[in-house]
Amino acid sequence: MMDKISTPIKFGLGIAAALIVYFLILSIFGLHQYPAFSILNMVILGGGLYLAISGYKKEVGAKFKFRKSFMVGLTAGFLATAIFTAFFLIYATEIDTNFMEESMPVWVIDWSSTVGFLLVGVALAGFASTIVLTFAWTQLHKVSRNTEEGKEHTL
Repeated sequence: MMDKISTPIKFGLGIAAALIVYFLILSIFGLHQYPAFSILNMVILGGGLYLAISGYKKEVGAKFKFRKSFMVGLTAGFLATAIFTAFFLIYATEIDTNFMEESMPVWVIDWSSTVGFLLVGVALAGFASTIVLTFAWTQLHKVSRNTEEGKEHTL
């Protein structure tokens, strides 16, 4: 049982660690409050999911199945998102208590938003990105039943 979940857990923890390190590096330079820099989160998540699915494919070889590889990606991405969201909660409420006012000044004044509102956004972005990227990467790795010419376009 542990062998089947070790790959997604390993990569999920790695993705989460990379996201947290990137966020902390941004915070050192005061750039963590600008949402535009979060675009690299997608690159980190996408790269990690690609590596997770590739690692799973190498691990199982000819037994590679679309459904199981999809679950590897979802598990890794959802785990990474949950860990990063938990870190984000701790950061915004305990480490940098002014983070909400600095990153969303208009929303705090006009909409009276809370840290929960921001956490839901972070979590939804992570979960949605995981689903889309996992589907894309799994499509690239699946065994093609196309013609020989069609097989040239798969990994």
